[in-house]
Amino acid sequence: MASSRCYHMTDSIGYLPEERGLHPKLTVFEQIIYLAELKGMSKKDANSALDYWLDRFKVTENKFKKIEKLSKGNQQKIQLIASIIHNPKLIILDEPFSGLDPINVEMLKDAVKDLNQQGSTIIFSTHRMEHVEELCEELCILDRGKQIVSGNIDQIKQDFGQKEIIIEGEHDISFIKDMPGVLEMKQVRHKSVIKIAEEKYAEEIYNRVTALGFFKRFQINEPSLNDIFISKVGRDYE
Repeated sequence: MASSRCYHMTDSIGYLPEERGLHPKLTVFEQIIYLAELKGMSKKDANSALDYWLDRFKVTENKFKKIEKLSKGNQQKIQLIASIIHNPKLIILDEPFSGLDPINVEMLKDAVKDLNQQGSTIIFSTHRMEHVEELCEELCILDRGKQIVSGNIDQIKQDFGQKEIIIEGEHDISFIKDMPGVLEMKQVRHKSVIKIAEEKYAEEIYNRVTALGFFKRFQINEPSLNDIFISKVGRDYE
């Protein structure tokens, strides 16, 4: 009597924990094939997918090495492969770029973007707001388990109100710090970064500055997610 493996909903989920959960005494091949088979893949398909991801992450030489012999960065790559090898519909990533150098961060970010474009929904947990800005459409900020910000990132920025002005030029514009609506002003050589409470305050600053003469740059930016995070949570967040 023939039998087949039952499909479980968890087979469509991939999870990358912050703490590495790989068995150090197993080889990369043994660990990934075992986990892939638990997710319903055949050994042949799992091996083919493993070769693809090892090549993409430029670690083909590690296929038959024990995991404990790999660098922390390469262990993180193998951990991600274990999470995505079965093409899950839902991928949960907890600090996926921890311990990686900038080149490898970009490599893994590209893989995450591709998975998303191919239809996977990705839940991404991180404290690195620049990664959130680049990769995410929706954001939820938690403070001690309580939701304090949630929604579309563009809408969150718009609702926040504060803007950032960048001015570059050789004239003295230190007077701006005392103008209405100015929350903070930082100056490094000929570049000034000014935070204002609302965009409406930018017009008067522009008029005062341009009256002085030529400036290389006057630019108004949306607030960064880092600014929003600090404003909503505070600098003592852990």
